[in-house]
This record gives sequence, C-alpha cells and structure tokens, in this order.
Amino acid sequence: MRTLTRRLLLPGLTALALAGTGCSAPAGTPAAGSGSAAAPSSTPAGGAQELEVDAAPQGSISPTAVARAHGGKGRPERSPLKVASYDRASGRAVISATAPSHTGPPRRTAQPSHSPTPGRPADQPVAVGDVIASAPAPGAPDGLLAKVTEVVGRTEAGTEVQTAATTLDSVLQDDRAEGRVPVDPAAVRVVPLMKGVTFSWAGSQGARFGPQGAKLPLGDLRLDVNAGVNTAEGAPASAAAAVSGFVQLAPQVEFAYGGGKGVGAGPSSAFLGMSGAWSSQWALKGRAAASTGTPQRIPFAKLHSAPVIQVGPVPVVVNLDLTCYVQVEADGHVTLDVQQNVKGDFRVGGSYAVGKGWAPVSTSAVHSTPVNASVSAAGNVKGALGAEASVGLYGAAGVTADFAPYLRGEGAAKAAASSDGKATARATWAVFGGFDLSGRLEFHLSLFGTPVIEHRIPLGTLHREWALAKGRVAV
Repeated sequence: MRTLTRRLLLPGLTALALAGTGCSAPAGTPAAGSGSAAAPSSTPAGGAQELEVDAAPQGSISPTAVARAHGGKGRPERSPLKVASYDRASGRAVISATAPSHTGPPRRTAQPSHSPTPGRPADQPVAVGDVIASAPAPGAPDGLLAKVTEVVGRTEAGTEVQTAATTLDSVLQDDRAEGRVPVDPAAVRVVPLMKGVTFSWAGSQGARFGPQGAKLPLGDLRLDVNAGVNTAEGAPASAAAAVSGFVQLAPQVEFAYGGGKGVGAGPSSAFLGMSGAWSSQWALKGRAAASTGTPQRIPFAKLHSAPVIQVGPVPVVVNLDLTCYVQVEADGHVTLDVQQNVKGDFRVGGSYAVGKGWAPVSTSAVHSTPVNASVSAAGNVKGALGAEASVGLYGAAGVTADFAPYLRGEGAAKAAASSDGKATARATWAVFGGFDLSGRLEFHLSLFGTPVIEHRIPLGTLHREWALAKGRVAV
C-alpha cells in the first residue's frame, strides 16, 4: 500500500499544502530547476528534513497538488486537491479534486462537521485542523495560508470549509529549507506611469519580449525611460531638463526556514529577502527647476510579480512589487549634462534568530563609469534613477527597500581683483556618483510563525559616493 494511503488512516492533525499546478511527483522527489540550495534528506518519517527550495512548475493544467502531514509527526505528501474558490470577506473556501463546473453560490448537500475525526470519509478531503497553503487560486490572487476551523459540507464545486489565518510553521513544522529562486521576468506585470516607457525581458526558457529583449541575458528584465522633468523658470529652450536611460535587473527571492523544537514552537531561524544584479545607463541634462522643500520624485513604472516557490511539497507565495522612479533635487541655477553607467548588486531582507528576534540585512556593491560630464554656473543639482521594492508572503509586505543610484553635480565661481587693476574669474565644477539604500522590516514577517513585530524596524541607510569628473575654467 502506498505511503499516502497508510498515513491517511492515522489519527490527529492534518496539514494540507496546495501546490502550484502540475506538481504530480511523489513525495520526496526533488523539483526540477537550479534555484535550490538544499536537497531533501533521507530522514526517517517523523524527523526533521532538509527541504529543497525551487520555483514551482509552470504552464501545466493538471489539478493542484496537496501535501499532508499527520498529527504534527508525518512528512508532507502530495495529493490532487486544490482551492476551487475562496471568499476573503467570510474566510470560506471550497476544496476540490477536479475543476468545478458550478460557478454560482455554493449549495450544500451534506450536514456540517464541527470536530476533528480520526480518519476522514472518502468524500471529505479535508477536516478541522487541516492547514491549507495554496498557490494563487480563484478569490486568492496572492495565494492562501489558512487553517480549517469547520467543514461546512459538500457543494457542487467541492467541500466547503470555514478557515482562519495561520502561519508557515504550522505546515513546515521542524523542517529546514534555504535557497534562492530567480524571478521569471515573463511573469512580471508592468504598468507604465508615463509616456516614453518601454519594457523588455529575456525569459529563463529562452522566450524574449520588447525592443531590447534580444540583447538581454536570460532571466533579465529592462525598463527604458525618456522623460522630461520640471525646468527652471527663465531657462532657455536649450536647457530643458530631461532624464533618459534604462534600468536592468535580475531579481531573486531568498527564503530560509529553520524549524523549532516541538510542534507549535515556531521556527528557530528564518530569512526573507530579495537580491540580484543591477545595471543602468542614464543621463541627466538641462537646468532642473528649484526644489521646494523636498526633491521632485517622478514614478515612471510599477512592476508586480507573485512567484510561487516550492519548499519541498509546500507552495509559498512571495509577492514582489517595484516602483521605478526619477528623482531630482536642484537649486534652479545649475545646467547639467552628465551620463553614467552603473553596475553592481544589492541584497535586502530580514533575518530572524530565536532569542534575538528580527534584524535587517542590507548590502550593495555598485560602481559607475562616467560617459560624459559637464556643469555650468554655480549651484547644486542631484538626480537619481531608483526603485522602491517590497517583498512579502501571501500578499502582505514583509520588507521594503529604496535603492537609488544617483548623480550629483556642483559648480562654484570665484572672482579676484588686484591693486594694479587686473581682475580674474575662475569657475570650478565636479560631478559625483553614488547610491542610497534604505528600508524597513514590516509587521507581517510574523507569518513565519515568529513573535509579532510590534513596530517597523528600519534597515538603516547605506550611503556611498565617489567622484566621477571635475574641471576648472577661466571666465
């Protein structure tokens, strides 16, 4: 008899993990792909396992899989169930083994069950106490992580259940997992916020999209922008202010979970974050209008993705959001003409250790090369081409970060006169590159099963600056 059949006869708490479509491999079979950091171990049933972390299979129309763990002691296994529908307002879900043919309100055909049972009838796929960890489903676009509190009854679409919120440790228990999973750029939804924005990508499987797609390395996405910014009053037409260039990145999700000792103890360690390579080439030209108290920030595109990472048989839905922007801070006097290439990487996230709590992680290594640079007149100007990023679980923000490579120009004029009637005037200018990285940890990191964060924890500000070019002229 198969392992799944034997375990279905065991009494106690059952955990359900509804994975991405097409996950029909038997329990313990490693998922295909190269994003994982650890393979499943051969730990005996009931002991902690090292789970593989990888991207969930894509593009299949097979029924969604289900993982089960009995009495908090068994290991998760897959089974062909899925969330057919979910209503966020009421917390009710319908669990089905096949695609539902009924699309109206559920009609119950059996009496409700209010208590756990040692086994479960063949026509009742879930029971009170089961934990559902689902990939995106109808009514749950960010996935679902919930515990069954009542089996309402059978409907034409499946088994209707009442659910309540729960945490990841209720399904991952004492297992361990760690890995990095690249985000498929083909699954990123882009909303341009102004004219002059184009989007390109090169998918990991070789598909390409957009005007620059053919030039990109596999797994990269790129945004090009050509936008005007407010020009200083009285500036000639030749000094109209504008920003143009591109941002190219290859984002990755980083996930780690270290199970605690005992059921309900919560994890001993955890990590959630985003990392990746970043490159950009952009130009800031003209005389930008003077800032009035705060820098002028112009969002030009929003990006969203909800990749499903497979942690063993358990699907974990990660939500990523980026808002790319141009920001200019100026005094209205300097006319700037500068272009630079920026390359490097970044890593932001939150790290948890039992007894220490959550701590921020933020690192970046960036270098730039000026293509050309000049500054005229005295004054200061600073322009950034950056991104606000957010990464979390099941639609809730966990870590937010602001990564902003920038250009800064300054000019100064000096005049001198001597007793013999001679006068001289000199002007100096300099251009600098740099970046600012800041952010915070949010309350919803407690979805791992850790103690609730009672206030936002700042990442701290990481600041670097370097000279790009300088000059001196006689005027």
